[in-house]
Amino acid sequence: MLLAAVLVANAQDALYQDVHYTINENRLTAEVTLNPKASGELFIPETIVAGQNRYTVTAVGENAFKGCKNLTAVVLPKTIERVYRSAFEGTGIYLNKENWMNGCLWIDSVLIATDKTIKPRFVVPESARLIAAGAFKGNKTIQRVELLQNITRIDHETFRDCKNLQKIIIPLSVTSIGEEAFTGSGIYLNEKKWKKGAFIIDDCLIATNNDLPAKYIFKNKIPIRLIAERAFANRKNLRSVTIPATITAIPTAAFYQCENLTEVLIPESVKEVGNFAFYNCGLLKAATMPKGLQRLGAGVFYGCTNLKEQVLGDAIEVLERACFLMCRSIKSIVLPAHLRRIDDGVFAGCASLEAIELPPTLTHLGEQAFAGCASLRKVVIPAGINSLAKQTFQGCSRLYRIDLPDGLYAIGDEALDGCIALEKINIPVSTFRIGVRAFHNCQQLRSIALVDHIHAIEEGAFMECKLLEDITLPASLKSLDRGAFAQCVSVRTVKLNPGLKTIEDGAFCQCRSLREVQWNDSLQSIGVDAFLECKNLRTPLFPPTVRIGKNAFKGCK
Repeated sequence: MLLAAVLVANAQDALYQDVHYTINENRLTAEVTLNPKASGELFIPETIVAGQNRYTVTAVGENAFKGCKNLTAVVLPKTIERVYRSAFEGTGIYLNKENWMNGCLWIDSVLIATDKTIKPRFVVPESARLIAAGAFKGNKTIQRVELLQNITRIDHETFRDCKNLQKIIIPLSVTSIGEEAFTGSGIYLNEKKWKKGAFIIDDCLIATNNDLPAKYIFKNKIPIRLIAERAFANRKNLRSVTIPATITAIPTAAFYQCENLTEVLIPESVKEVGNFAFYNCGLLKAATMPKGLQRLGAGVFYGCTNLKEQVLGDAIEVLERACFLMCRSIKSIVLPAHLRRIDDGVFAGCASLEAIELPPTLTHLGEQAFAGCASLRKVVIPAGINSLAKQTFQGCSRLYRIDLPDGLYAIGDEALDGCIALEKINIPVSTFRIGVRAFHNCQQLRSIALVDHIHAIEEGAFMECKLLEDITLPASLKSLDRGAFAQCVSVRTVKLNPGLKTIEDGAFCQCRSLREVQWNDSLQSIGVDAFLECKNLRTPLFPPTVRIGKNAFKGCK
């Protein structure tokens, strides 16, 4: 549930010049997404502007223009790094045979697709700058392919199910190979190409099967220089891997759901670990990160429930979303000294994490960043953080202290919801918003100073803070939202500020110890159930013009 929420939260769409994009705030990149009504001639720029940022367009996503029969031409920018064949299937461009040459469909030097009229032996021309994912998929004519030094990536399913493909030359310029790039092809199905459970082409490890040894050490005569995406995925017999010093990147989902993997030896040569690289490797205990590591991708260690500690080198500036999500055994982690961002859900569900020192360089703390860290006891938020995001510390049931910085302007929805051990908090004078259920169920919170700049105390903000005793509303507050202090059973007195005009529905519902409310002359309305079952409330003296909602004082004996 946490992961789903994190991934949904990170999907951000943008519309620029009538084209839809999905943007990545970390990398400041944009991908063309679904545009089912695209028509005519379309120009895709190198950069787009969304909000206050400029994003580089690097991809045309799956099915982006699929079925757009009136789309007759597209200009692709030089910044494009990935294109999917499916993006143009069924478009006017794809259906117009005049756009095909020798069995190939080209758009701005990008090979989009091939058909049965292609030559069996194909050399990718020097003018080509990119091959689309799935460009040769299912092509039964192709037998041999030679890639030249101008190609840097073999993408997802590029040669899948090419039954007669027996030979391919992969140049040194290729630095990444997508998942299932050769699955079902003639060369993949050739048993002689497999050695000890590994399928290798030109020193590139493409895939593995169940014949792989439980303890795998690369012993090729010529060192492996590249590992393809998902190369070891779902290898349930794999227990230990030693990655050679010739490898510079562990790709996306490389060890995805290797559920019996306990140890990975990673050399100092590795600079990047891709998204979901060790996803759900539940027995993984040791995966020491190189000091020079520059990127730790999204969901890298998601579900590694036996991982106990991590030390991250100072070259990492961003911890991408969910990268340690549900690492329930991790007790300590040393963060990079120059870390700028902790994205959504990075440590969510790390139930054993007891302490964390956030570096002063930190400027972004994402939603659910520490949600469910049930052992976390104390946190100091750096000065560069100007708001607590939604559910940042939700369910941190042992968190008794959190120091907020001067300059913090908002405490987001459910930011500290369920922090039942939180005893005290100082809200900075800069704060103007306390979000929905921000302090809900903070059962040990006895007092809180609501500074005069607060303009919003939103729905259920302090609901079920059972030890909270006295409340003075800030001078800037015009309306108290529904259920803001509901079920605060120890509250005895409430002092309304002079400018308060509205008390919303159920604002003080079931505050059983409430005896006195110091009313003001500006109050205009009291909502439904506002003081429901406040059994000890004395006779209220408020202006005669106040509108009183249904059951506002029901049960006030």
